[in-house]
Amino acid sequence: MKCRHCGQPLHLPFLDLGSAPPSNAYLSEAALRAPEVWFPLRVLVCTHCWLVQTEDHAGREALFTHDYAYFSSFSTSWLAHAKAYVQAMQQRLGLGEGSCVVEVASNDGYLLQYVQQAGIPCYGIEPTASTAKAARALGLEVVERFFGVALADELARADRQADLIAANNVLAHVPDINDFVAGFARLLKPHGVATFEFPHLLRMVQGCQFDTAYHEHYSYLSLTAVQRIFAANGLAVVDVQELPTHGGSLRVFAARADAAAHPQATPEGAARVAQLLATEAAAGLLSEGFYSDFQPQALRIKRELLSFLLQCQAEGLTVGAYGAAAKGNTLLNFAGVRPDLLPYVADKNPAKQGQHLPGSRIPIVDEAHLRAHRPDRVLILPWNLRDEVAAQLDYVREWGGKLVVAIPRLEVLE
Repeated sequence: MKCRHCGQPLHLPFLDLGSAPPSNAYLSEAALRAPEVWFPLRVLVCTHCWLVQTEDHAGREALFTHDYAYFSSFSTSWLAHAKAYVQAMQQRLGLGEGSCVVEVASNDGYLLQYVQQAGIPCYGIEPTASTAKAARALGLEVVERFFGVALADELARADRQADLIAANNVLAHVPDINDFVAGFARLLKPHGVATFEFPHLLRMVQGCQFDTAYHEHYSYLSLTAVQRIFAANGLAVVDVQELPTHGGSLRVFAARADAAAHPQATPEGAARVAQLLATEAAAGLLSEGFYSDFQPQALRIKRELLSFLLQCQAEGLTVGAYGAAAKGNTLLNFAGVRPDLLPYVADKNPAKQGQHLPGSRIPIVDEAHLRAHRPDRVLILPWNLRDEVAAQLDYVREWGGKLVVAIPRLEVLE
């Protein structure tokens, strides 16, 4: 395999999780009687540009389907994050009724609803029909297409260029990262700004977050790699912020590389970019040794989870889980957990209730099921929402139950 950015051969392994089905390919009752497609799940490192990436096995159309079940609006903390972002960008960029905001991968309208409420013209680009339908129900315009140079050129010719393009948690999800990034340079107005949020590779390694590896995540990103990819495709990184979301993310501000005297290209922003690049270099991201210890951490977490579930079974403690998240599917499938050890997972998304987790085939139930069965232990699968979920499930303590997380280490929350 060759690097999907620079084309150099890949030889440095980072993570091997065997094989798994796509993490968002939830199963209906009828689907349980049919074969299930699994793909190898291996992650490699390009030692030329330092882009960390999955092997190519599953195309985007196989992963981001019409019935895609991930809806951003079911997380209250993520909604608060989106609202704060819109307010910050409105103030920073002076956005108003004469501006145009575009979100690429706009999902169910979780972010653009706040742009719309502020009276700023906007539209979304979203290829999955299920989430696009939910956004349109909010009165939002959605272009139901995959984004890249071809679509960007179409929109630019139609005078639909943007003052701000938001791209939250999508840069890692694209197989042709060069075409995707180049599209932003075409769709931005000359002094427009694009912001990209994505989990930071450095925090992924430091936090043992191996479960963020799944087929929908084609890339695992550092600022070092992103700056190189942007520079090759007509964008310049002008600022960066570190965020606590998803276990530690970056928000990268980018401008068109051909924009002279860009108002967002400040000395302060350049200093923050230089400092974070230096931090990554000091941590070893530009050396092969940095990537060698991640596999053992994944194996440790797998053993800890299995030991915990087996011990609970031996002691007669009942266990349920909360949050039918993609990262949870990676964890459960790598550990080989099945309904005999974890009989159900509760989730508040109606699109997932009544379905089964891919691979493990664990039933997805509503939260009322959790209250009715009163498990002794509840495993929180979306650990990045640990505080939000712990507050939501505080009632578990009423019957003496305890909450549990598995990453970065197995911990029973007191």
